[in-house]
Amino acid sequence: MGQIKVTTTPIEGLYVIEPTVHGDDRGYFVETYNQNDMHEAGLDMVFVQDNQSMSKKGVLRGLHFQKQYPQGKLVRVIKGRVFDVAVDLRKNSSTYGKWFGVELTAENNKQFYISEGFAHGFLVLSDEAEFCYKCTDFYHPGDEGGLAWNDPEIGINWPELEGEYQGSCSADGYTMRDGTPLTLSDKDQKWAVLKETFSF
Repeated sequence: MGQIKVTTTPIEGLYVIEPTVHGDDRGYFVETYNQNDMHEAGLDMVFVQDNQSMSKKGVLRGLHFQKQYPQGKLVRVIKGRVFDVAVDLRKNSSTYGKWFGVELTAENNKQFYISEGFAHGFLVLSDEAEFCYKCTDFYHPGDEGGLAWNDPEIGINWPELEGEYQGSCSADGYTMRDGTPLTLSDKDQKWAVLKETFSF
């Protein structure tokens, strides 16, 4: 017990979790998830699915959510570095439309728990990043929604990204500070802004 540090954020339902890392000259060992420790910290979610992705520098995935079957997600990075973001879509929340972001790296071992009712996405800051996440519900095809990653009303400050909003969520005109082009999927360049999208 007591192997994790849980830090609350300015937005209820978002938590930064830091596990204890046991290291010596051989390497390290870390318990990446322990239900008893989570329960002791007041986090009682149950996970049903694990996912993993690899992305290259400048790839932005998001902002995604599921409408009828919302997922809580516990996310972490096992290689590289990303900036991970959640946006509150709970219409009765005092922080509706607000965002919170945290840098997750293979070195800092931080995890980010995003409760149901948020849009989620991340930007890859390293040459490559491998990203793992546990979900509280299964993925349901056809239930996915999205939110424009660069909605000026939300105003996410994506680090190391340069460019100006041109009235859409297209990647055109955006690059990383070192000149790497911003890369988004076709669907992630077509989502609507907050005032035109789904809320929980």
